[in-house]
Amino acid sequence: MNFSYSEEQKMIAQAAKDFANQYIRPYVMEWDEAQTFPVEVFAKAGELGFMGVLVPETYGGSGLGYHEYIAIIEEISKVDPSIGLSIAAHNSLCVNHILSFGNEKQKQKWLPKLASGEWIGAWGLTEHNTGSDAGGMNTTAVKDGDYWILNGAKNFITHAISGDIAVVVARTGKKGDKHGMTAFVIEKGTEGFSSGKKENKLGMRASETAELIFQDCKIHDSNRLGELGEGFIQAMKILDGGRISIGALSLGIAKGAYNASVKYANERIQFGKKLIEFQAIGFKIADMATEIEASELLLHKAAYLINKKERVTQLSAMAKMYASEVCVKVSTEAVQIHGGYGYTKDFPVEKFFRDSKLCTIGEGTTEIQKLVICRNIEKQK
Repeated sequence: MNFSYSEEQKMIAQAAKDFANQYIRPYVMEWDEAQTFPVEVFAKAGELGFMGVLVPETYGGSGLGYHEYIAIIEEISKVDPSIGLSIAAHNSLCVNHILSFGNEKQKQKWLPKLASGEWIGAWGLTEHNTGSDAGGMNTTAVKDGDYWILNGAKNFITHAISGDIAVVVARTGKKGDKHGMTAFVIEKGTEGFSSGKKENKLGMRASETAELIFQDCKIHDSNRLGELGEGFIQAMKILDGGRISIGALSLGIAKGAYNASVKYANERIQFGKKLIEFQAIGFKIADMATEIEASELLLHKAAYLINKKERVTQLSAMAKMYASEVCVKVSTEAVQIHGGYGYTKDFPVEKFFRDSKLCTIGEGTTEIQKLVICRNIEKQK
C-alpha cells in the first residue's frame, strides 16, 4: 500500500485548507457563540467541489474517492469541526444514499443540485425513542394509490431546518423487521413536511441540528429510493461510509488540537524551560502523535477497501471507534497542556474539546461500533 498522497491529492488537501482559512477561520467563534449555520459557506464549498466529492462528474460531482474525501474533511475540521461535520453529513449520508440506491432519473434530478451546493441535504434515521435501536422506529409510510403518507418525526437531524431535501427511512412493515422499512426522498416545501426547534448543543454549534416532522406528508411513489422494504439495509450500508466520514472528522479535530498543543508547548516558558521540554508534557505529545498516526492509518485502510468496493463494515467501525476516542483524548490533553488558558475561548483547544465528544456518539456510539466489530468477528469463525 502506498502511504503517500499523490500530487493531485496534495492539491485537493491544500484547496480545502485554503478554503477553511479564508472562508471559515475568521468566523469560527462568532458562529459558535450564536449557533449560526452559515448557509453561504456551503454554496462556496459547492463551487470548489466539496459538496459532491464522491459524486461522478456525470452528475456534476468531483468524481473523487475516499482518500481525497478524508483529506477534505480533515483539513476543514482542523479549523472548524462544525463545518466539517455538516459537509461530511451532506456528502456521506444524503448524497451518498441517492447516489448508491437512486435510479437514473432520481440521480439526474437531485444529485447536480446537491453536488453544486445549491441544495443542502439531510438524512433521517434517528428518532426520539429509537437512537441506536433504529429498527424500532415509529415513523410510518402508508401506501395510498401512487402515493405514500408519512407520519412521525426524526430527531437529531443535521440540516433539518435549512436543508432543501431529505432522505428519510420510514416503517412500511412490522416494527423490528429489518425488511419492514423503506427510504424516501422529500423536498423542502412538501405539504406536511416541517422542522422543529434547533437543538442547543454543547459543541458543533455551527452545524444545525433539529427535528424533521411529518404530518400526513404526501409524496409520490417516484420519491421512493430502491425497493420496498430495503430502507434499513440501505441505511446500514450508507453508515459504512458514514463511519469513515466521522473518522475523518475526528482526525481533523485531533490534529487541530495537537497542532495547537505543540505550538503552545514550544512557546510557553515555565521554570526557565519550554513546556515541551518537561517530560510530563513531552510524553503527552508523544502519545497524541502516535495515536493520531494510528487513526490515520486505520482510516486510509478503510478508504482503500471501500474504493475497491470491498466489504468495509468491520474496518470502518474500527476506524470510527478508534479515531473518535482518540480525538476526545487528544483534545482533553490539549486543554490540560494549555492549563488555565485551555479553559478559555481565546485558545482553540476549548472548542476542539467541546466538539470532540459528538464523534463518539454520532452515526453509532462507541458501544455500537464494538457490537458491529464483535458481530463481524463472530461471523468469521
